[in-house]
Amino acid sequence: QVRLVESGGDLVEPGGSLRLSCAASGFFFEFYTMTWHRQGSGKERELVATISGNARVTTYTDSVRGRFTISRDNAKNTVYLQMNSLKPDDTAVYFCKVRVGNDYWGQGTQVTVSS
Repeated sequence: QVRLVESGGDLVEPGGSLRLSCAASGFFFEFYTMTWHRQGSGKERELVATISGNARVTTYTDSVRGRFTISRDNAKNTVYLQMNSLKPDDTAVYFCKVRVGNDYWGQGTQVTVSS
């Protein structure tokens, strides 16, 4: 079955960096677009970044463009989110998602940006 497991969340000071990972299994990873989403406390879940199966196409929401980079390693069935110049507004639970017929989500990883 489809399984997504995120990791890498932590407490970091403003201006710091983190790299999130999402390990995938149960589907032909390289065929599918992967997406990162986040949900802050009391906020709706929002799309942060997407990457095509061959990694040639990436998209970002305006608030993270130029600071975050999505990438993937199809040999490792893993998608990454490199987050630089972090701001307190980036504080959220971060989720990866894949649409294989239905939408499948990981359990999320907490990112807290605070001094």
